[in-house]
Amino acid sequence: MFKRSLGLISLFTISSLAIGADPLHGTKWKTIDDKAQKAVSVVQFTETSNGVLSAKIIEILNPNDVAKCVDCTGKFQNKQLQGLQIVSGLQKVDKNSYDNGKIIDPKNGKTYSFNAKLSADGQTLSGRGYIGISALGRGQTWVRTQ
Repeated sequence: MFKRSLGLISLFTISSLAIGADPLHGTKWKTIDDKAQKAVSVVQFTETSNGVLSAKIIEILNPNDVAKCVDCTGKFQNKQLQGLQIVSGLQKVDKNSYDNGKIIDPKNGKTYSFNAKLSADGQTLSGRGYIGISALGRGQTWVRTQ
């Protein structure tokens, strides 16, 4: 009886955690270059225990693209792009909106403030990197792959 109760409690706890996970957690997105309008990479989001999201590059789509963050400074300098965490600190602010994040642009090595909005159908993520005011930033729309 005790083992059965313990098993049910464990199952309930795991189910509660899965239900509470952010919709971005574990998802994969094809990044689209806003200037060239071509797919560049695939990133995957993960969520920490306190609900903060990050994303790292898991695949470079064009083998001819630069494989390292050559223009980056600090801890990202000359790091391989595949495996590089490009989004950090992203927090949910309401149903489909996220803010307070940071994003690194591997093309120029700069880090920007980052916010994002998940579409109602969950298939696109519109992100905006900026310095100072979001309205003066640059946006991209990523397409969900998983």
